[in-house]
Amino acid sequence: MTLNPMNSSKLPPHTGFAGLRVATYNIHKGVRGVGPRKRLEIHNLGLAVEALDADLVFLQEVRAFHTREARRFERTSFGWPAQGQAEFLAPDGYEVAYRSNAVTRHGEHGNALLSRWPLGDIGHHDVSDHRFEQRGLLHVPVRWSGSTVHAVVVHFGLVHRSRVRQVQRLARFIAAEVPAGEMLVVAGDFNDWGERLDGPMAELGLRRAAAPGARRADDCTFPSLAPVFSLDRFYVRGLACRSTMVPRGSTWARMSDHLPLVAELEPWIGDGP
Repeated sequence: MTLNPMNSSKLPPHTGFAGLRVATYNIHKGVRGVGPRKRLEIHNLGLAVEALDADLVFLQEVRAFHTREARRFERTSFGWPAQGQAEFLAPDGYEVAYRSNAVTRHGEHGNALLSRWPLGDIGHHDVSDHRFEQRGLLHVPVRWSGSTVHAVVVHFGLVHRSRVRQVQRLARFIAAEVPAGEMLVVAGDFNDWGERLDGPMAELGLRRAAAPGARRADDCTFPSLAPVFSLDRFYVRGLACRSTMVPRGSTWARMSDHLPLVAELEPWIGDGP
């Protein structure tokens, strides 16, 4: 059954200022469940992404193809999409950037960026820390309101030491590829269960996006059924955060093991990064 998030849960509100609305979402490869109870959620996720109404959507665990899942769901009323998941999820008029991080026996998966605004050259950088976890950075310059915003989609490792080394690789990548005076958003699933990456990211000049006066618990996104961890985040440079929101409810919890995080950003005015 295809669900409509717009009818079943509160959606992220607009605050009314002319800012940059961003969302990050780990879509769990578009499926949920195991064995005979496995179900295809990519069609519901398409409705969800459209409902978020974000200028930039940072996606993780996105598939371009998977032969076994395509065969499994080919006879369902809403079957496996003919195109890659990033293209399938993009609302009308959005540009799409996708690069694969991991190759598996039957397919692959990686990171994607969906954008209302024009995209520049797509870059990809391998930050795998060991052969058991293939990880990468997707980097895309975005032309927003006459300026450039550099969007970097990440999905860090499961072990803290790996994540620290991936932050170091991110630092080298930013130094080499992102001009110092341009706005930057690094977003995705950081897998930072212990809340230990804010310091290393601050050393890169990146502050964690949080609305003024907001509680950290308001931004918890994992696990989707009862979120207690803030694994999904935005780290920004040259931008200020005016609001954040996590859409909740049974429909959103059904689609992925993560909930999306939405933020509204505007150019930073004042001291600091």
